[in-house]
Formats: sequence, C-alpha cells, structure tokens
Amino acid sequence: MTNWLPDLSHGSGPLYARLADRIEADIGRGVLPSGAKLPPQRDLAYDLGVTIGTVGRAYGLLRERGLVSGEVGRGTYVLGHGEPDAVPIPISLGGTRSAVPGEDKLRMDSTAAPEVGQASIIGELGHQIVRQYPDAIVNYVRAPAPDWLDAGTRWLTTGAWRPSPDTIVPTLGGHAAILAVIAAVTAPGDRIAFDQLTYSSIARSANLIGRRIVSIGADGDGTDPGDFERLCAQQHPKLAFLIPGLHNPTLTVMPESRRRAIVEIARKHNVWLVEDAIYAALLEEQPVSIAELAPERTFHVGGLSKTVAAGVRAGWVACPPHMAPRVQVAYKMLTGGNPFLMCELAARLVLSGEADAIRSRVSAELQLREKLARERLAGHDFASHGHAPFLWLKLAEPWLSGTFRQAAANEGVLIDDEDEFKSGRTEQVYHRVRVGFSSLPRADAEDGFDRLRSLLDNPMAGYDSYG
Repeated sequence: MTNWLPDLSHGSGPLYARLADRIEADIGRGVLPSGAKLPPQRDLAYDLGVTIGTVGRAYGLLRERGLVSGEVGRGTYVLGHGEPDAVPIPISLGGTRSAVPGEDKLRMDSTAAPEVGQASIIGELGHQIVRQYPDAIVNYVRAPAPDWLDAGTRWLTTGAWRPSPDTIVPTLGGHAAILAVIAAVTAPGDRIAFDQLTYSSIARSANLIGRRIVSIGADGDGTDPGDFERLCAQQHPKLAFLIPGLHNPTLTVMPESRRRAIVEIARKHNVWLVEDAIYAALLEEQPVSIAELAPERTFHVGGLSKTVAAGVRAGWVACPPHMAPRVQVAYKMLTGGNPFLMCELAARLVLSGEADAIRSRVSAELQLREKLARERLAGHDFASHGHAPFLWLKLAEPWLSGTFRQAAANEGVLIDDEDEFKSGRTEQVYHRVRVGFSSLPRADAEDGFDRLRSLLDNPMAGYDSYG
C-alpha cells in the first residue's frame, strides 16, 4: 500500500487510538482489502510525523481487535472476515516482555546462542536419526535411552565433579527440568527462595502451581548468606533456586567461600538446592559446583540453549542419590514426556563432540560482541563478561528502568527492564536494564548498541510521546 496514508486531522483521543480507528475505517470501506500489507512502522511514523511507538501501539490495538496479523520479518497484514488472528495477545503471566514484538524490532531481550553454523550439523544429525530409527520417530518414549543419560553426565560434568548416569533426567530444556524438580520435592503452599533478581520465569511458574515465593538479598558476591540464614529461620523455605555462575542478570560469579557458606546454611535448615548452570557452561574456568559441595541436596541443571542452540530444547538435571526416578515421574506428569527425535539429537550433539565444538565457536562470537558493546557504550556504566550473551546496564539520571525500556522499544530495540528479573515485590530499585546481544546478527547488535547509546546520550529523547 505504497500510496495509502491515513488522515489524522479529525477525531479525538490519543493519537495511536485515532490512527487505529482510521485504519479500521479504511479496512471497513475496502480501501485496505484483505491481505493488504500495512506500511512498516518506521516508514508510516516518518510520513505522519509521529514516533514509531505511536504506530506500534496502533498496530497492536488493531491486532487485539482481530483486524490484522503481524509476523516478525514479514510485516503486518489485513485479515479477511472471520479469519483468525495468527498472533497471540500478550497475557499478564508472561512477564514484562510482549508476545507480539512487532516488525522491524531488534530483539535484544533474548540470550539464545548466536548463529555460528549450527543448522548444517543439526540437519545432518537429524537426517541420520530419522533414517536409522523410523519406528522410534513415530512412537512414544517409554524410558530414556542410556546414551541420553551418558550425554547428560558428560555435559554437566564440571571440574572434579562428574554426576553418575543413574542420577540424570533428560528434559526439554532447563526450565522444564527446574519445574519438574519443584513439583517433585515441594507441595502447594511450600515456600521457595529466590534471589531478589533472578530468572524470574521460574518464580512465576512456581507461583502458578501454588508455591509461595520468598526473596533473598544479594551483594557483589551473589546470594547473601546472612539474609539466607534469616530467611530459613523465619520463613522455612523447602527449596532455594540459585544461579551461582554468571548470574542472570547481574553476571556475578559466586566465589567458592560464598558457595560453601550457602551449602552449610542449607544443610542446617534442610533446604533443597537447585543450581542453574545454564550460563556457567560458558565459563572457561569452572568454579567448584554447589552439586560437588552438597551432592545429597543439590539438583544441578544444564542445557544447550545458551551454548549450542535454543531451538533444540535440550536439558538435563543431575539429581541427588535416589531422586532421579521421582523427578522423572514429575517431569513426565507435567510435560507428557520427551520426544525421541530431540533427545536423541541432543545426545548425539554432545557425545559426538559437536556440542563442544559449537560451544567454542559460540564463546568466540560472544567475546567479539562483548568487545563491540564495550566500544559502542564506552563511558556508560555496565557489567559485562567476555563469555556472557548480555550486559547489565546502569542508567544515569533521569532514566527509570521501565521508562528506558519503553524508549528503547520506540527506537526499535527490545530490551528487558529490571522488573523482568524480580522474583517478587521489593522496595529495592536498581535503575538497570539487561541488554542481550546474542540472538540477532552481529551487525544488528551493533545497530542496537548505537540506538541505545543515542538514548543514553540524549535522555530527553525518551520523553517524546504523542500517545
């Protein structure tokens, strides 16, 4: 629709609502027929003299009315009468991220492993599996294959600690593994302890299945033992969820002395521990794992999403002795079980050595991008790590975390504000945002850094709103 331009000179109310109403009217009059592509948000914003955010909100309102459908990379199209909207409407359980990112957005709210040529390797292994196991592909998985357990053992091994295959449960990613552990060792109403800042999707998921969330304070070395001790004495949590290596989002690596202190408190109060090692697998030097310090109470979780390929959905959990069958049952009850193709693919990636080779290339790519971030954002305060796929950006006055996230979105960059990582309500304010730079092409990451730099250098731009 290169010659179409809506007239916004008439009407009242917010500009984005008037734009949505005008587009709806033109759809109704046939000016915009079924299948017509609406202009890209940036182009229409320029032609109308408004912000991209105004156009984005208008397009979002049209999606909610069932009038258009948007697909990342393809654009926004007018739907026919009775045609279902293919894009889901965001719901509150999903956190602060929109389920409909919109077109022309740079997704810097994801930390999946960057593209380093995985597809050809995964494609070849997948072809081998389908050719060798045609019967297994079309059937249910009754029990994990020995190779799947061996792969988990190999992938989760850190330093001197090597889990036994009989402690391994293969899962569809780390998130599913952690939820299975929570379901296996806690009951509705039990309290689960999380850092105040953490991978909050687990906290929300636990809350969804009836567990109560309590928050632990933290400092520059990670989880605060003193606050953990206080919490255990007063709140009696059944389980604590920890990210001791490359913490998400603060990038803290918990020192060994702190790990030992946390373990002793957990033993004293009989608290189960979940050690999320998804990001720790990117570290060149592996600190002693909590599972090595407290094997009798620690569930050690790892996977391939940050190091190999998120789309494979591969994860493993190493359980304390005799707990694997219980976690396996809980996992199957929650998810319906594992697909043969994905678990066999994950095992072959690991046992063939391809996963390690990909991890090395991913690590090298992340180092280049982290260096690029330090160059493009020089002079601004942020935490980063040469092997991590994100940075934790400190905002100067007058920025608030949520305000900066919205301003970045208006500039076409999707990032996460601090609320995305809060395990619960807290008076603590960090004035930070997380910027992921791994799951989009390197040139787009560079573009994203430049757009964020422009906002940081010109804070008044964040107040430009016609909505």
